[in-house]
Amino acid sequence: MKCYGIECAGNGAGSGAAVEVEFGDSIVSVTPAPATSEFHIAPGWIDIQVNGFAAVDYNQPETPHQEIARSIHALFATGVARFYPTVITGSPQDMEGALRNLSRAKDALPEGDAMDGFHVEGPHICAEDGPRGAHPRCWVRKPSFDEFRRWQDATRNRIRIVTLSPEWPEAPGYIEKVTAEGVVTAIGHTQATAAQLADAVSAGATLSTHLGNGAHAVLRRHPNYIWEQLAEDRLMADFIVDGIHLDASFLKVALRAKGIERSVLVTDAAPPAGAQPGRYRLGEQEVDLTADGRVVLAGQDRLAGSALRMDRAIENLIRIAGLSLADAVRMATTNAARAGKVPRRTNGLAQGERADLVQFRFDPAAARIEVVSTWLSGRRVYPA
Repeated sequence: MKCYGIECAGNGAGSGAAVEVEFGDSIVSVTPAPATSEFHIAPGWIDIQVNGFAAVDYNQPETPHQEIARSIHALFATGVARFYPTVITGSPQDMEGALRNLSRAKDALPEGDAMDGFHVEGPHICAEDGPRGAHPRCWVRKPSFDEFRRWQDATRNRIRIVTLSPEWPEAPGYIEKVTAEGVVTAIGHTQATAAQLADAVSAGATLSTHLGNGAHAVLRRHPNYIWEQLAEDRLMADFIVDGIHLDASFLKVALRAKGIERSVLVTDAAPPAGAQPGRYRLGEQEVDLTADGRVVLAGQDRLAGSALRMDRAIENLIRIAGLSLADAVRMATTNAARAGKVPRRTNGLAQGERADLVQFRFDPAAARIEVVSTWLSGRRVYPA
């Protein structure tokens, strides 16, 4: 199979020239095309943090598989080819049940390959208001490698990222063990000290989860746990760029501190993403999607994920942070693959990479993306 477009390689090397991409389930070749194209062609977007989408909650052990399939098709329409369903803090039984249900859906559904692995965010986080975010306090608990092994057993070893706070005394040993299993350990929902953060990185932590969020509303000017993570060059960091979670000045400074090469775009999408304003479930909690696009705990003002979709997030990076299209796509593709250890997706449009592709129109004046087609391992999944 072949497709055409202006190259947006996802590795910072987009030539801006028209190319022909030949592929089966993997990319066979990328060669110059004889004429320019109205389309751009890039690796399919990767989102390593998705709690739910299109009114479907990934945190419920009983979520029907056909509903999970419907949500995946909605993600394909936004250009996402691979993603990590994310299970947040809950009871041990509910977390394990949700992960088992997602893993069975991955095996059973034709669309299941898009769920390339799973992200567990919590429950080993800070219990204090602010850093805890929307996670239920009653289920916050200390790191337990036995519990991690139960997650792996429930998913047939498909956990790819675990987000925790390094403030727990057990954290360094836990991080070492999880990292030795080939799983990414990420720092998030934390009030850890500089020493605790340094110990976590030395133990193997490599990522900051939605940096700038899951934090106190007021921090001492320095030192604090956000500056410490920004200054740590061994940590990549991901950001929710919806114009709500982060203001423009912080986003710009954070991207300069980490550099594009260590920055990742995520949506942290909650079940209301891609749906109409109203009330929804996120695990055991109710959340509201407001008319202005905020997802909050029901009846409160506390953010509980986002209503963001990845194509709009890329647009926001261009509009808010002033990034080029190539750099914005890089944060949503090859950088995400490196941060989340997504196999055969770290080199962009290159021979041998999985043929996860997105073809789209781009209006530079409006910084607007219109997804035309999405492929997953060489199979066109949007339009269906």
